[in-house]
Parts: sequence; structure tokens; C-alpha cells
Amino acid sequence: MSRYLSRRRRLGAGATAAVLLGAAFLAGPASAAPTAEPPSTPVPIATPDGKLMSYVVNAKQANPGQTRLVERAVEDAGGVVVQSWPQIGVVVAHSTVSTFRQDVLAAKAAVQSVGATRTVAVSEGTPATADTPRTPGSRGAAAYKKANGQPHLNGFAAGEVFDVAPATDPGEAQQWDMAQINADDAHAITDGARSVLVGVLDSGIESTHPDLAANIDAASSVSCIDAGRPDTSAASWEPTTSSHGTHVAGTIAAARNGTGIVGVAPNVRLASVKVVNDDGFIYPEYAVCGFVWAAEHGMDVTNNSYYVDPFEFWCDDQSDQAAAKEAVRRAVAYSQKKGVVSVAAAGNSAYDLANKTTNASSPNDAPKPVDRVINSGCHDIPTELPGVVTVSSTTNTEALSSFSNRGLGVIDVAAPGSSILSTVPGGKYALMSGTSMASPHVAGVAALLVSAHPEYTPEQVVTALREQARDHSCTTTTRGAACVGTELNNSFYGEGIADALRAIG
Repeated sequence: MSRYLSRRRRLGAGATAAVLLGAAFLAGPASAAPTAEPPSTPVPIATPDGKLMSYVVNAKQANPGQTRLVERAVEDAGGVVVQSWPQIGVVVAHSTVSTFRQDVLAAKAAVQSVGATRTVAVSEGTPATADTPRTPGSRGAAAYKKANGQPHLNGFAAGEVFDVAPATDPGEAQQWDMAQINADDAHAITDGARSVLVGVLDSGIESTHPDLAANIDAASSVSCIDAGRPDTSAASWEPTTSSHGTHVAGTIAAARNGTGIVGVAPNVRLASVKVVNDDGFIYPEYAVCGFVWAAEHGMDVTNNSYYVDPFEFWCDDQSDQAAAKEAVRRAVAYSQKKGVVSVAAAGNSAYDLANKTTNASSPNDAPKPVDRVINSGCHDIPTELPGVVTVSSTTNTEALSSFSNRGLGVIDVAAPGSSILSTVPGGKYALMSGTSMASPHVAGVAALLVSAHPEYTPEQVVTALREQARDHSCTTTTRGAACVGTELNNSFYGEGIADALRAIG
């Protein structure tokens, strides 16, 4: 399903702590392409007069005053302010003016950068109340990449949807994945704390599913797909065209209730944060909304089984891509500063994320993607952003799944992602495969870790996830680059396979 998988080069086991210090979320891009590398292939985004386009505009400073100056610059340039996030100095704007970007940049005192967030016109239109931007505190005021016309969430459906035969949590017998990460042993100690809230940035969660209903926190749920503007109406965050989010949610926290399956952390709460529209796209403004919402609504962990559209890799040397990437980076860093641990899928392209050279899948909302050269300044977001836990996928034999992205110094940990049984809409269950399915296992382990150690900062949780993973030596794969590195840290498994039992010790 959706493009939920991303990753970024890590700075080292303890490096994530640095990104949250002070106002670090306003720093420039985490890395830039070395001068010796070729520039990335330009992908111009046409914005003719009359075409309704979406933009992010980044302020030089994140505060209400500077954000208001950016709003005025948007209005003076003929745009409409759709949503403002003064916490991170980001404004989402719509405009039909061809010179909007240049005109906004003329307000140099406040504006750092501006970029179009998609290559096509805004399908959802401009929200009717866009002239009164919401802030995340005013509650009333996001598999696999898109390929061959299919949605690009990081999970692939496989087999039939079916009912699990009646018994006491009968599906547990089929959950080899829980045994691989020692979740079954961890459950003998704890199912997780009720105080812990996990945000599922995805395609929505079926709130009436018998294995999920008890754990859904409706008051903390939201939809971000109305041009990146929060919508808390009950129907807005339910699934419509995709089962992806419901499947991910079951892996994290399907209840221990004598029905179906059991999640990694079956006693924690779940918030549905819908960032995938009905066409399967997760645009930057949706992701920004999701991360800031998580920050402002007390979430402890978010799962992100997608990559942000329409680029599989967002490049620092392309102005539109760099501005959108910066907006998402700020949102992720802000959520981490507010105590949120972000876990993300590595991706399903069998790509070596540590050695980027070319890409042929982007932009995926255009009639035809561009064959482009990319470099080390091009990143899959949010997974390659600072502090995000990047997860590769394993099979039931602990081999790397053939579809899984990999990369030495990029992958943090591995988890089961091939043929995973979990919940789907209609009160049913299904097998799905993808790094989208691997990531929620680690999000669940993170939820158990926070349950056992509520005093931990996000940096300490990330460090513990890595240190407590079970070391795994290199294996072979049928696709993509061969494994490199040591048993302690390699391109397939990172620090090893996530371990729920060790995490709560």
C-alpha cells in the first residue's frame, strides 16, 4: 500500500540526541551532497497561471511573529494560507499564480525557502475555512512505493482476507513474527502500559474492528489529508480505500481479548493519524500535519510505513524538493523535541540507501517518472531524517526480505515483514508483506520500552532499541546489493533484529 517507508543516514548510535537540542529543528538540511558528486537531475515543477498548486513556505525563525510575516508574504503574492504551524515556522499555502514562489521569496526578511509539494494540481481543492489557519492546539477550529499505477505504501497484500478460526486469541499460533522478536516472551512480563499512546500515520484505522476497538483513542485521532489541515471529525480518520493502516495498527496493538491475534504491545492505545489520501498519496503537507499533531497530542511513538510523495528521494540541490524536505524535517524534529519516538519503514525497492546513484520512480504523481541521477544529498523521508528509527524487513527464516531496502549506517534494526498476519477492515485478518509490516513491530517494541521506562527520552529509547537488538550476521539475498559489515552492525540488519524481551529488561 502506501509509500510508507523512508530512511536517513544515521550519525551513529548516540548521534540522534544532538538533533533535539535547543532550536535544532531550525538548522539546515542534515546533510548536503559532497562537491565531488554529480548534481541530481532537475525535475522542474510547472506552475502555470490558473493551476491550483500547493506549497510549503519555511520561515527563517520558528515563532508566531515570523510565521505571521510569512503568512503576509503568501497573501501579498496572491496565495491563500491553508495552514500555519508557528511551532516550526512552516506555512502551507495554495496559489494559482505562476510566479508565486518568486514573489514570496521577495519577502527576504522572513522567508527561508518555498517549494511546491506536488507536481499536479491540488485534487482536494482549498479548504473553505483556509483563511483562518488552525494551530495544532485548536482541536475544533500515513508499504510500498507507487509503481505501475499502484499505491506506494510499503506493504504488499498477499493471499485472501479471512476470518481467524475461533479460539482464545487463535491467530497467535500463526504469528511466527512475534516469536522472532521475542514478543511472546515479553508478554509474560507486560502487555504495555495503558498510558502509552502510539500514533499510526497511515491510511486510517478501522475503529470498530473487534481486535482494535478497545485500544483506539478517538480523541487523539485526526485526518491530515484535507490539504494538510487537521480534521478531527469521526469519519475523517477511518479507512476509505486502503487496508494498510488497519493492518499496521494490528501488529502494534491488537488487543489480548480472545479474538484474532495479539499485537506487540496489546495494552497500549492507538491514535489514527490519516496521512494517505484516497489515491494513495502522502504529500509533504500531510506528513507535516501528522508529526506536529503527534507532538501536540501526547503521543509517545509514531509508526511511519511510507515515504513522502511524490519523490522517493528528495534532493537538497533542487529548490522545490529541498523546501518540502525541510518542512518535514522540522516537523519530525519538533515531535522528537516533544517526546515522540519516530519509527519508519526502510522501503521496498531492494535499494542500497548508503550508495545512491539513480532513481526511476519519481515523481510518482506525474504522467511519467523521470530517470534521474541522485546523490547523497537525496533522501527518502521521513525515514532518513535525523533521529528516525529505520527498519528493514526479515522473513520467517531471519533472512532479509528480497524487497527490503538496506544500507550500512542507514538501517537501525530489522524486524519481520514477509507474510505478516494482522487486522484489516471488515473485522477481518490478512497476510501482507513489506517493510511497512516490519516497522510496526519495532514501533510496538518501542511502546513496550516506553512502558517499562517512562523516564526515557526519545534519544534513549532509540539507543535502547539499537543496543538491545539481537545481533545477526550477514546473509544472502536474491535481489539488490550484497550484505556488508559485521555481525554487530551491517547493511541488512543494522544493529540486529528488534527484541521485545530485552527491551523491557
